[in-house]
Amino acid sequence: MADEEFIYFKCLEVQQPIGSFYLGAMPFNQVTYISYADVRRIEERDVERYIGIQRPLENTRVKELRGYVTNIDASFPTSIILAVEGKDALFDPESGVMRLKKDIEVAKIIDGQHRIAGLLNYAGPNFQLNVTIFVDMDIEDQAHLFATINLKQTKVNRSLAYDLFEFAKMRSPQKTCHTIAKVLDTKEGSPLYHRIKILGRATGRGLENITQAAVVERLIRYISPNPMKDRDDIRRHIPLVRAVRTQQVDKKLFFRNMFIDDHDDDILLVVWNFFAAVAGRWPRAWNTTLPGTILNKSTGFTALMRLMADIYLDIDAIGKIPPVETYRRYLDLSQADDDFFVKENFLPGTSGEAGLYKFLASQLGLQ
Repeated sequence: MADEEFIYFKCLEVQQPIGSFYLGAMPFNQVTYISYADVRRIEERDVERYIGIQRPLENTRVKELRGYVTNIDASFPTSIILAVEGKDALFDPESGVMRLKKDIEVAKIIDGQHRIAGLLNYAGPNFQLNVTIFVDMDIEDQAHLFATINLKQTKVNRSLAYDLFEFAKMRSPQKTCHTIAKVLDTKEGSPLYHRIKILGRATGRGLENITQAAVVERLIRYISPNPMKDRDDIRRHIPLVRAVRTQQVDKKLFFRNMFIDDHDDDILLVVWNFFAAVAGRWPRAWNTTLPGTILNKSTGFTALMRLMADIYLDIDAIGKIPPVETYRRYLDLSQADDDFFVKENFLPGTSGEAGLYKFLASQLGLQ
């Protein structure tokens, strides 16, 4: 065969109990090309058929990665793992060069299908991928490796992921929301003092019924429609697009211009004052440790954050900091007493959160 029918790249041969495999770096377009048929295949892949599961591409994840690879600091540091047949591969130990047949059906993906799919139409600067190549790996070993990687790994704690933004030097919606969550949790006098599970774990300091991730994810939606893109634009020194108050879609981004103008403290105070009003309106429900109550737990918090948005927009206070008393006048319109916020009336979870939000919004005349 002619050289144009092959792909050549440097490799290291590695010996482990499973046998030999090869570590190398390949341009993204070569990886996507030789695994094209596998990443697009609708039916089950061989390894999935063997172990009796189906792992289709998650379109949401692929879309997310297609956006991520355009970021200025995009990186896939972990290896793409591929299995190829011996007839399609030849390693020269003297030169350390691997030769693969250049064909769309050469490689079967053991790990990395979403990353490869995210790069299928990539058009940015040079993007190499580190790859692990197994040659003539039998299906039993493929299945065992697949299961070890995909079925036994621990998912990253979302609260921990947000907490790591504390070490970022540049601003981002994620860093701002993380900082606000930390201040609400650690500042004495805060209505959420020692109520947030930093890193997603309770430490016994106080009620700690709300995860750090829940606070960040509920807050960030009022700042950015695409936090990852905003973070990337800031790093590239591209001015962020401001929210326009006359457009309905931008009314929900009522914290965006505060963030762009570096007024993070104002965002903090808007949230602080609202929850101070909640704590004053329903003090027993807000401070109780009794089981079965929901106002001071994630169900109540997420519903209240939605209610805060409605009140803030109804006041027409975008860019301003309403005092506690203003929020309290709204909350006093509700006839619910402290004992009403229990799981018998609002089940924990998304249905209970939606029910609680609709109930309070209706009582306050906001629906």
